Amino acid sequence: MKRIFSLFLVLAALTAALLVFPACGDKPDTSTHRVAIEVQDFGTIELELYPTKAPITVANFEKLVKEGFYDGLTFHRIGKNFMIQGGDPNGDGSGGSDKTIKGEFSQNGFTRNDIKHERGVISMARSSSNDSASSQFFIMHGDAPYLDGSYAAFGRVTSGMDVVDAIANVKLKNIGSDGTGTPAKPVVITRMYMIED
Repeated sequence: MKRIFSLFLVLAALTAALLVFPACGDKPDTSTHRVAIEVQDFGTIELELYPTKAPITVANFEKLVKEGFYDGLTFHRIGKNFMIQGGDPNGDGSGGSDKTIKGEFSQNGFTRNDIKHERGVISMARSSSNDSASSQFFIMHGDAPYLDGSYAAFGRVTSGMDVVDAIANVKLKNIGSDGTGTPAKPVVITRMYMIED
């Protein structure tokens, strides 16, 4: 009887410890959610991604990075004090990967994502359809609060904002009414890869 009672006490203590310290097991593993973007003649941009805020978006982006999808593509659309956009295999804003994903933002009924479109944030580009994001992404060069809740932001630059600044200041051609244009000289993504700790 004493042995059974002792076993019960041990189990009760273990259960209590698990209830008191649940955060130990719930801490997100950020080591597998960091990405580097090497840009020819400019340098490297490092990002941290937030799968708890935009899980589908992060999973899609990481899959494309691991497949080497972005290697050799360009930043094809740039707006100083706005953003730099890349990830289009056609190089003109018309292309994407072979799939589209759900738009993880509040105007699409997804309320968990509260990331603001501030300088250094990465977000997914899309067409007028909420669920049309594919491979194109943009990194904020300035703040754009009017994008909040309308586009799926999913991470932030942790190193290399000087590279973003340099890209945002390149000479442009075909400048549109929104102030964005195409770089006069291609800005090439040499490679993208996951950063492992």
